[in-house]
This record gives sequence, C-alpha cells and structure tokens, in this order.
Amino acid sequence: MSKADNAAARPRVEIRYCTQCNWLLRSGWMAQELLSTFGTDLGGVTLAPGTGGIFEIWIDGELLWERKRDGGFPDVKALKQRVRDRIAPDRDLGHLDR
Repeated sequence: MSKADNAAARPRVEIRYCTQCNWLLRSGWMAQELLSTFGTDLGGVTLAPGTGGIFEIWIDGELLWERKRDGGFPDVKALKQRVRDRIAPDRDLGHLDR
C-alpha cells in the first residue's frame, strides 16, 4: 500500500464553521490541536465554511459535535477524547485523561 493509499484509509475530520460568526480562527485552532495530537492517525482535517451559526465536527460522516445540540463549543479535552474514542479507543491521551 502506498503512502497515498494509507492516508486515504485513515479517518478524516471535517470542521464546518460559520463565516458570519467569524469562527474560522476557532476552527483552525481545533484542527491544529487534532493534528498535533493524532498526527498520522488522521487522514486529514478539513475546514468547511458555512453560514447560519453552524459549528459541527464530523469524522468519516459521523457527527461528533454540534454546537446547537451539544450546548456550545467543545473544550479541547472533550474534542480530543471524542476523536480518540472513535479512532483509537485504547489510546492514552496522557494528562487529558486525568
């Protein structure tokens, strides 16, 4: 399997954010945190602009977080734990799990 095939097989995260609400920086920061923690365990993180107050985090078509449904924005600990639980449940997140 080539490196490109391997990347295509790894989970992909999509962060859908509202441009009207100026949530690009928040979305970019969350993408950076996920890539810093999970690195090559992810196939990529995509930022998808939207409108109407949208803020959603998806992984391989599964909704992990929705601002309206879940009562605001995830803190980084909750976000990383949800991603970990989906892609590598046995992985220890160090101080975030304490």
